[in-house]
Amino acid sequence: MKVAQALETRAREEGFAALGIAAPAAMRPAGDRLRNWVAEGYHGGMGWMAERVHWRSDASALWPEARSVIMLVENYGPDGDPLATLAQPDRATISVYARNRDYHDRIKKRLKRLARWIVEETGEDVKVFVDTAPVMEKPLAALAGLGWQGKHTNLVSRDVGSWAFLGAIFTTLDLPKDTPHSDRCGSCRACLDICPTVAFPAPYRLDARRCISYLTIEHKGPIPHEFRAAMGNRIYGCDDCLAICPWNKFAREAQDTAYHARDALRAPALTDLLVLDDAAFRTLFTASPIKRIGRARFIRNVLIAVGNSGEEALIPPITALLNDAEPLVRGAAIWALSRLLPTGQFEALACEDDDADVRAEWQTALTEKSRPDHSGR
Repeated sequence: MKVAQALETRAREEGFAALGIAAPAAMRPAGDRLRNWVAEGYHGGMGWMAERVHWRSDASALWPEARSVIMLVENYGPDGDPLATLAQPDRATISVYARNRDYHDRIKKRLKRLARWIVEETGEDVKVFVDTAPVMEKPLAALAGLGWQGKHTNLVSRDVGSWAFLGAIFTTLDLPKDTPHSDRCGSCRACLDICPTVAFPAPYRLDARRCISYLTIEHKGPIPHEFRAAMGNRIYGCDDCLAICPWNKFAREAQDTAYHARDALRAPALTDLLVLDDAAFRTLFTASPIKRIGRARFIRNVLIAVGNSGEEALIPPITALLNDAEPLVRGAAIWALSRLLPTGQFEALACEDDDADVRAEWQTALTEKSRPDHSGR
């Protein structure tokens, strides 16, 4: 008990908002839900979810010698309304967690310092995980009493609301376990009803294939047409279901300034993002999680936002992207132009692209333009 109390004190000193302890084997029911989720295909193109489901579904299988899982919460609360930019069609909306530095490295350094202290004090073994290993952080955090998984499947905390980064320390040290947190969602449906793409087939179930976060970050190909208009100006992630949660009344601004939004990413102009070449993309997103998806997917997302913007001034830079080296970019540029150009001008453009997917985008755009109810002109 004394070690556990000292551990929590050390965690607070490192900047963590909360700490809880769970038994590795306690999450097996959550593992059953994960297997069912994968079986239904809700993981979409995230093959790594299916490949490592046997480890994700049972924390004790990842490291059988572990006797405790120490879960830690780091607050990344925004300093304003994260959805405010949705009303600015000429601007881009970036998920709060990606508006500054990548949290993985920062949290891992703090976890390692905390883990080192455990080893020095007790002589027990430790392993540190931050999102990059097959660990179900959210169910483990709920078991550790740090909150509960809301109807949007994310963790809801009475300490930080929805804005919780999670880290885990597995250890052979047998620590007293915390009591799991009860579900406090009640009859609220705010997170389900706000979803632009109707990604929740039922409360507590997410179809990732319809989720804007998945589509803009994990999905590698063209964005399915049925979701493009609903994406609005969301170019990286989506915070709608998080931001609307009434439990955010307990949220507070992140203490770590590394999580405060950079001015360049708070509400960037679409016209500035549209012209980024690979070097400029890498420079702008140095140490950012956005860098991981690469320029092609990023510009694809920007072009969807541009197509939804109604901004005719963006037609010249979009047209320039018809000659981009990446087929993914060229295809998205065709769609964006189909939304902004009058039908006659769009039909007058020639498409002799050697990529089959780009040609398919062109044909689909022509078909959509010919429909009487087409939202373009």
